[in-house]
Amino acid sequence: MIPLEPYYELSDDVLDTRIRIAKETLGAECVILGHHYQREEVYKFADLTGDSLKLSRLASQRSDARYIVFCGVHFMAEVADILSAPHQTVILPDMAAGCSMADMADLPRVQEAWRALGEIMDVEREVTPITYVNSMADLKGFCGEHGGVVCTSSNAVKILQWAFSQREKVLFFPDQHLGRISAFSLGIPLEEMVVWDPTQNNGGIDPDTLRRAKVILWDGFCSVHQMFQTAHIDLFRARIPGIQVIVHPECSFDVCRMADYRGSTELIQTTVREAPAGSQWAIGTELNLVNRLKNEMPDKGIYFLCPTICMCSTMFRIDAQHLCWTLENLVAGEVVNVISVPTNVAISAGKALSRMLAVV
Repeated sequence: MIPLEPYYELSDDVLDTRIRIAKETLGAECVILGHHYQREEVYKFADLTGDSLKLSRLASQRSDARYIVFCGVHFMAEVADILSAPHQTVILPDMAAGCSMADMADLPRVQEAWRALGEIMDVEREVTPITYVNSMADLKGFCGEHGGVVCTSSNAVKILQWAFSQREKVLFFPDQHLGRISAFSLGIPLEEMVVWDPTQNNGGIDPDTLRRAKVILWDGFCSVHQMFQTAHIDLFRARIPGIQVIVHPECSFDVCRMADYRGSTELIQTTVREAPAGSQWAIGTELNLVNRLKNEMPDKGIYFLCPTICMCSTMFRIDAQHLCWTLENLVAGEVVNVISVPTNVAISAGKALSRMLAVV
């Protein structure tokens, strides 16, 4: 295996040249996926770009690609492995690229919550578990085995509608904010939603309150999107009359309600791109995506909603050095940083993903 350390001694120009040569050498055998939040020095080399699920589905259609190099984070690469063909190998250039939100809900704690809820109600008949795609594969597997489903930021409302047609309650994890705003959009009042704290007995909620609740939200959040505040929206509207605010639904409930638009990374990009020249936008999502839109559309006023820099620090771990190292190892016949979901987990997770795809 080629060691990683020397790559940090290379200049940007040399790295770019070596990445391009490695890509050309590997050809169709290798497809590089670039998430919207990825830093530009890596994103520019992506063969396919998009959000996590879109990328995984696109990559699975590239049957000629033996190697799928996912420039994103760990849970994204897991989904790609679940959806890809047996002959394809998924690679994450830096194994330290995780997701703090995904880490807030792990299988032992979710299983314990399910057990505790089972002492208060008939969970298998009353509660549908829903995991946001931003979660580990074993949680998707848990949902698959308990009649549950996966959702994304773009289809969470539809998935909740489906879940309520199956059972009267949902357990939604790991992101409480996406669950709250999506349920509220369906007319469920905040009084019928509770937040489950996995560090507390019964989630810190008394049994009667749990019995009355329709939506049990996990105490999880995105460290980036929680940075956006209603005060930031007030500031932009005061400074730039007529500015439109668009945010990701991982933002807080108050921010989502106050914004003019909210939606997934795909919706944010589409909305701003289709807006007329001269329009003004304050965008509440990851900085790399906002900067990319700003550079792409100089005819519009595009601003980052938060006054301080906040980006996905774990996504940022994937850099040009790791990408170059990964590709040149492949050229040399060495496969590094393979993401492989155990077969039994992949089968269970596949059930939850299939349910989602059948709904949307």
